[in-house]
Amino acid sequence: MMYQDGQAVKLHGMVHSHRALGEITFFDLRQRTDLLQCVMNSDTRINGADQLRDEQAIRIEGLMQAEPRARGGFECHVMNIEVLSSPAETRPVHLGKRIRNVGLDADLSLRPITLRHQFYRAMFRLQEGICRGFRDYLASAGFTEIHSPKIVASGAEGGSNIFRLDYFGRKAYLAQSPQFYKQMMVGVYERVFEIGPVFRAEKHSTIRHLNEYTSMDFEMGFIETFADIMDVEEAMLKHLLELLGSEYKAEIELLEVKLPSIDRIPRVRFDQAKQMVAEKYGRKIKNPFDLEPEEERLIGELFAQEHNSDFVFVTHYPSKKRPFYAMDDPKDTRYTLSFDLLFRGLEITTGGQRLHDYQQQCDKMLAKGMDPTDFADYLMIHKYGMPPHGGLGIGLERLLMMLTGQNNVRYCALFPRDQSRLEP
Repeated sequence: MMYQDGQAVKLHGMVHSHRALGEITFFDLRQRTDLLQCVMNSDTRINGADQLRDEQAIRIEGLMQAEPRARGGFECHVMNIEVLSSPAETRPVHLGKRIRNVGLDADLSLRPITLRHQFYRAMFRLQEGICRGFRDYLASAGFTEIHSPKIVASGAEGGSNIFRLDYFGRKAYLAQSPQFYKQMMVGVYERVFEIGPVFRAEKHSTIRHLNEYTSMDFEMGFIETFADIMDVEEAMLKHLLELLGSEYKAEIELLEVKLPSIDRIPRVRFDQAKQMVAEKYGRKIKNPFDLEPEEERLIGELFAQEHNSDFVFVTHYPSKKRPFYAMDDPKDTRYTLSFDLLFRGLEITTGGQRLHDYQQQCDKMLAKGMDPTDFADYLMIHKYGMPPHGGLGIGLERLLMMLTGQNNVRYCALFPRDQSRLEP
């Protein structure tokens, strides 16, 4: 908010922190989007409490005065304070410039309180900006937003990493992806997108995995090649980063974020990327069908050095490691018309072209040991006609993690869910 020197104000907020220096007390008023430095003295009236305390909800009346040393260049000289509520206990953590002496586990256990810190307030404002940029760009490009069910009858990717539940006596699952539904909706709107939770029952405990995370998905029809999908993601990311740079400057500054620039994101085949890393860094190729985390990191490092790009598309992943709906490369069916997007050495996107022919889809299911009759509802779209189409999913928390330079994806989820955490 813009103020003028000497302006009379009536404001409300929470007492974020306070410190007494003789007869003068400074406190930070935590408002919706920022902290405001306030000053009170012995003449300041406090109504509703005998003293000022952290986490009181208050209304204040005062005069704004220019103060170059204060955040935003102004401070409020408070004449009157009305205390609306006071905490029952002292806050369990210090919320000054840093959250002191609090490890990750304690931080997550105290999340309703630690999220009040300016670091997290800025972090999740940026998360909002990412979603906003994704949504705004796709809406402007003719995509329709959808909301698909998260309780499903079958998994989009199969395997063991799926949460099972009892649905009124029937077997059901938590959705691993909106994949089936967004493909179905291509037959309705041609271009669709969704931002929503997905669930993976993977028994892991790594810095890059969550059992519930937010996926930003889109699917588009009438594509000519799977490169069309990468083109849309590239344009969307340019828009998104411009939005963050223009409308989230305070958060960018507070978190010391270095926004990447995008000219043209380089593209490299999967097998070529593995060979490049093996040759440059003297690594033996251990897994010919997937990228190891260390390989992703080194591919990111290589393209940052040689192409000055924080992003790189790795294309043509092996058919063996891609799901049954991925279209094989007609030139070499060992590979698929698919891709991952790596950002600073971490995979944040998986996408590609899907099978749209009914018989080809049934044949690929059978080749993978699947029974097409188990997917009758999904196969309706192929049986009754679909255009060439494809899409992708972006991990919101991973994108935020790499953008802000965090060392654990849990810092980038409001209330993260992993193998050991179901609360708060």
